[in-house]
Parts: sequence; structure tokens; C-alpha cells
Amino acid sequence: MAHDFLIKDIAFQAGLSAATVDRAINGRGGVRRQTLNRVQAAIEELRQQEQAQALAGRTYVFDVIMETPDRFSTAVRQAFEQEAAISPPAVLRARFHFSERIEDAALVKLLARVRSRGSHGVVLKAADTPVVNQAVADLAQAGIPVVTIATDLPGSVRIAYAGADNGAAGETAAYLIGSTLARGAVLVTLSSSRFRGEEERIAGFRRLLGARWPHLAIVEASEGYGRDRATGEIVRAALRRHADVNAVYSIGGGNRSILAEFDALGRKVACFVAHDLDEDNRDLLAQERVNFVLWHDLRRDAASVFRAFLDWHKKIGPDRGPILSKLDVVTPFNAPV
Repeated sequence: MAHDFLIKDIAFQAGLSAATVDRAINGRGGVRRQTLNRVQAAIEELRQQEQAQALAGRTYVFDVIMETPDRFSTAVRQAFEQEAAISPPAVLRARFHFSERIEDAALVKLLARVRSRGSHGVVLKAADTPVVNQAVADLAQAGIPVVTIATDLPGSVRIAYAGADNGAAGETAAYLIGSTLARGAVLVTLSSSRFRGEEERIAGFRRLLGARWPHLAIVEASEGYGRDRATGEIVRAALRRHADVNAVYSIGGGNRSILAEFDALGRKVACFVAHDLDEDNRDLLAQERVNFVLWHDLRRDAASVFRAFLDWHKKIGPDRGPILSKLDVVTPFNAPV
């Protein structure tokens, strides 16, 4: 049992004699399995106490940098601020840098400014491109860890990914639509093909729909960046080209504008699957204009991010790898308050 504690401290924590603890730790035999478990648990408890003492009173400042529509960034800000407020013993603060659209060059400059100014960690939602991966490497070299959120940069040196399994999310959407739709075609909207997470969603969707419901066609519309006007324009063009579209899997948002284009053409939506419980989607669910929302709790994501950063700063254990969030299917009748 690897540890850095005195035998007497472990014995006190475990409620055992020092001699018993010494035999257990050094494998001298004559120790029951139950006793070995008590000793191991005591070591872990001491380790956690030591970590809490190291954090007490310290302030950690993190930078949250995301290319995302305003409706989602508002939800993210709220989740991080709420989680930071209940995360003792350390004081956690977040600085937010949100943009609905940011070119790689501008993002790299922003990351360079963060690197120059200093940060205890960067939370990043960005396109998976070589220059962005290099910027993440530059941050790591400067001793600033990066956690990706919502969409991953798996080829980078980020320490963890926080969010849902995007491939499984796409398969879930395919199951919901395929089980509902007898005939027709599905409009799949992405904010941009630049994001790996959205590409993983549509890949999962195509995989399951093609395997089980090959008679249902897929029409893809992309590069609206989740903004209502731009999304409406690309949806309008797609609907005019494809008269058989009667279902929607909205990966990239802008759902009010999507529904407005169906309404303008007098078209019905047999099944609408969306992502995230932002204000728009809550309202559309209540009206039953959206049938299903694939949702994971952003506060859990925030908690995972903070935990990954604090673990990194304490240098405890190996990289935990992806921190995947539980994905829930929300209907108009089970939306969380």
C-alpha cells in the first residue's frame, strides 16, 4: 500500500493498533481482508484530508472560452457560476470569453493573451484544427491545463473532455426519429461542420438510421452557427429543395427559426429532436413544437471541469481521461425545473 503517512496516523484514522497497521502495510501476514480494507480506506481518507487542507483558502481563476450561440453561453455561464459558489474549500472564479463566431486566428490570439496574463486552467469549446491544437500545446507548456467541453480536441494535449458522448447522442436521436417516422426525410442541422462534437453526432445518427431505417433519407444543412437568421436561411433553402422532409434533428440550435420556415411553407414536422435545455427549447417543449430534447446537466459538466483542474494542480493520480455526462431524453412532460 503506497502512502506518505505515519503508521500512527493511519492507525488512529483506522481505529487499529500501530502493530496491526504495520503488518497490513508491509504484508507480513495474519491480517484479515476486512482489516486490510480498513487500512486502505484510512489511507484514502488521510489523502483526501491532506488535499482539502492544501486547497483551503486558495483562489483559482479559470478562463471559459467558447464559440457558441448566446442562448447556450448564457446557460453555461449560469452553470459555472452556480457550481463555483458551492465548491469549498477552494475559491473558484471563472472569466468568460464567449463569441457566436470566432476565426481561428482571433481565437489563437485570445489564448495567447490568456497564456501571457496567466490562468489556472482554460475551458475550451473550439474547432478541432491544427492551429487550435498548437495553441493548446502552448498553454500546456506554460503550465496552464486545458479541459475541452461539448466538443473535443482528442489530438491535443488537453487533460480531459467534459460533456456527453456525442456519438451516442446522435444514435439516440436516430432511434427516437426512426421509431416515430413511417416515411419521409430528416433534416439534420449543424451549427458548423468545424466542430468535432457535431460531426460525431451526425455520424452516430447516420450510422443507426442507416442500419435500422434505411428508407428514411437525411438532408444536411450546416454553417448557420446556431444564429436564427442564418439558420433560417439554410433551412429555407433545404426545404425548398426537398419536399419530403418532415422531421428534424437539430444539432446546432436556432430551433425557432427552423420551425418558422416549416410554418412559412405550410409544412408539418412529425418529429423534432433538439439538444440542450436553453430558454428557447424549454418554451418550444412546453408548446409541444419540439418532441424531444437530448440534455445533460451543465452543472455536472462544470463540476467535472473544476475537479479535473483541481486534481491537476494537486498532481494526484493519472489523467482521468474523458468525463462523460449522463444523457437524458426530455419530453414536454418530464422537463427538469
